[in-house]
Amino acid sequence: MKIAFTLFVFSSLAAAQNWEPLFNGKDTTGWKMVGPGNISVEDGMLKTEGGMGLLYYARRPFSDTTIRVVFKTTGQRDNSGVFIRMPEEPKDPWYGVHNGYEVQIDSGGDDWHSTGALYSLSKVTARNQKPAGEWNTMDIVLKGQLTTVILNGMKINEFRGDQEVPARKMWYEPVRGPRPDAGYIGLQNHDARAKVYFKEVSVKK
Repeated sequence: MKIAFTLFVFSSLAAAQNWEPLFNGKDTTGWKMVGPGNISVEDGMLKTEGGMGLLYYARRPFSDTTIRVVFKTTGQRDNSGVFIRMPEEPKDPWYGVHNGYEVQIDSGGDDWHSTGALYSLSKVTARNQKPAGEWNTMDIVLKGQLTTVILNGMKINEFRGDQEVPARKMWYEPVRGPRPDAGYIGLQNHDARAKVYFKEVSVKK
């Protein structure tokens, strides 16, 4: 029994060490902000505030990887997102919407715009976000043109870059078309009312 427990501890530590933290819990070293909004550090967490903005990880783009974000909302109308597959470093907060994909964070949206959806491109198959104030773990698995979203242990979305998507109706909906296999990642600050917290942003090959 003792040997089994020891092996379990060592295997758990090895698994934890496979994750590379992109947020150090102290400041935004390695990240850059564009747009009028802001994402600040408060009590070891990233917090969205102000107007629309995009905080992106500037040190390198990512290809096949799993992105893990641990987040919580503070109210039903909180809105944010995780940008993936941005081909270049963004110069404005809308760059990620139209040139990458936005994995939505929004408990109040419809299936095309709720947490885990690829904003207006691929809807969720289930709602699995926890109530406001509770932490959620979202894993975004990138493999070539395939994107898989797992929220709190449940797969809720799977999207291929060449699959059929709804027609674009509004200017703020993303420009249609596949994105590259490698790109920058970022976090969205949507508006001044939304207050979303992130305590972990990590990647694993």
